[in-house]
Amino acid sequence: MSDASTTVNRTEIVRTEKIIRPYVRRTPVIELAGADIGVETERLCLKLELFQHSGSFKARGAFANLLTRKIPASGVVAASGGNHGAAVAYAAMKLNVPAKIFVPTISSPAKLQRIREYGADLAVEGDRYADALAASQIWAQQSGALPVHAFDQDETMLGQGTIGMEIDEQAPELDTLLVSVGGGGLIAGVAAWVAGRFKVVGVEPFASPTLTRALEAGRPVDAEAGGLAADSLAPRRIGDRVFPIAAKYVDSTVLVADEAIRQAQNVLWQVLRIVAEPGGAAAFSALLSGAYRPKTGERVAVIISGGNTTAVNFDR
Repeated sequence: MSDASTTVNRTEIVRTEKIIRPYVRRTPVIELAGADIGVETERLCLKLELFQHSGSFKARGAFANLLTRKIPASGVVAASGGNHGAAVAYAAMKLNVPAKIFVPTISSPAKLQRIREYGADLAVEGDRYADALAASQIWAQQSGALPVHAFDQDETMLGQGTIGMEIDEQAPELDTLLVSVGGGGLIAGVAAWVAGRFKVVGVEPFASPTLTRALEAGRPVDAEAGGLAADSLAPRRIGDRVFPIAAKYVDSTVLVADEAIRQAQNVLWQVLRIVAEPGGAAAFSALLSGAYRPKTGERVAVIISGGNTTAVNFDR
């Protein structure tokens, strides 16, 4: 198998974008003054992927898989903390494909509800993503269903990379893009598109530093897997195919505390009336907490990656 750093590239992202375009939304970018949130930056843009079908960016990778790979009669199977499962279930519903989704017990009720509403067969297995993944692999062997990996699959990364295409058009001349990291499919896809033209910075919770630990070790390694955003940002280790791309194109990573993520959720609501899930707000929290400090005049964009959460009283 070839190195994903050569197969996940701008040419293939353009090709993938043309295939999935009829099925995914071109999500908006909004620009706000840094002063609105107490951050000194000349330009701040938010890419609102929480408005994507199924409530997160994951729909892009799901459709890329289902539209470019041969689907057996037994359909597809996926393991997920929740968002990928909802995205695969949504894509399968739209394309009339059977889908079985495995999730761990930490998945939020909002994500489980979406999976059920989209008509997939839902199974709750184990306490963490790794448990659900193991169960999905057994099912794939037994049923012949096609596995759709949440992050460590070229098609998945290519689908997520289409976000980079859109950001280039909607917010040109950026200096830095902040991206939350779980298994790394989002940051790998976007970084492959950016290809070093500006900085791509990964944001991870202290409780689940998968990419940080991998970059320190020079290879994917097991990391802690917990915290407030564990249902979307705690797969235990970065993807094997993700890692070469991240090592090549990701400028750096920063770590954020759970309290900073909660604050980011609150600020998004108070300032913009946007309800983001913890994983969706993680990258934004790096600015608010000072984990990432823009230089004078630096033009920064942040991906708000998901909004699958139950109603929260942010006004309290």
